[in-house]
Amino acid sequence: MTDEPREDRRQQPKPPQAQYLSAQTAAKKLGIYLPAAPEDFRESQHSRDELAALQADPPEWLRTLRAEGPHPRSEVSRRLGITNSGLARAGVADAMTTAEIQALLADPPQWLHDERSRARKSQQA
Repeated sequence: MTDEPREDRRQQPKPPQAQYLSAQTAAKKLGIYLPAAPEDFRESQHSRDELAALQADPPEWLRTLRAEGPHPRSEVSRRLGITNSGLARAGVADAMTTAEIQALLADPPQWLHDERSRARKSQQA
């Protein structure tokens, strides 16, 4: 054995590269209905850093979409207290505005009563 220093052959860490999400995935993570988003949002990919910035400090268009809608099916079902399958069984459109959801909650049709009771039963099981 020698006392000579050995050459360091370890691989150097690579700088992190930005990860990009499709507009559809970004909209899903933001909880918005993609067709209602601005065109520049729909037509581009978004980095995870950009997505985090949008979540931390949402621009006006994002705040408006979240408050007034139209909302995606998952948000509609959550606000109505039923499942996505329940919306499909009732033949409800994919997206609804906050006003449409509130109108349904103010005067619930029979299908909404049925689906809510079905959802309660499945949660208790």
